[in-house]
Amino acid sequence: MDIEILQNIWFILIGVLFAVYSVLDGFDLGIGMLLPFLSREENDTKTLFKAIGPLWDGNEVWLLTAGGALFAAFSVVYATVFSGFYIAMMLIIFALIFRAVSLEFWSLDEKHRHRWEMTFTIGSLLPSLLFGVALGNVI
Repeated sequence: MDIEILQNIWFILIGVLFAVYSVLDGFDLGIGMLLPFLSREENDTKTLFKAIGPLWDGNEVWLLTAGGALFAAFSVVYATVFSGFYIAMMLIIFALIFRAVSLEFWSLDEKHRHRWEMTFTIGSLLPSLLFGVALGNVI
């Protein structure tokens, strides 16, 4: 098989992986960012969390797979992107972890639920903002 055809296949595959992550996790990030505006009562918040509950952690798998495919197929691009955006990428990773922790603790710690809702909102806003900044810098 010609190397150019193989590069094009990997390019399309990685593009699809990032696009699927953007659509699926974009829904979760959007709910997180809009949570203070959409949830007027406790029941509204429960409904929003139940909407993303079964799938939110599976959406990050698309991002990990895309990063792994980028490393496997285009390691020079991977090294350039991650060295150029090291601080932003680490902040994204910490925000995604922070968001996951806040979602889990929201269901366990009823006394501090409002605090966990705010941390979920911050953990959803930060990756969206940083992905936009990174994409703007690339373009």
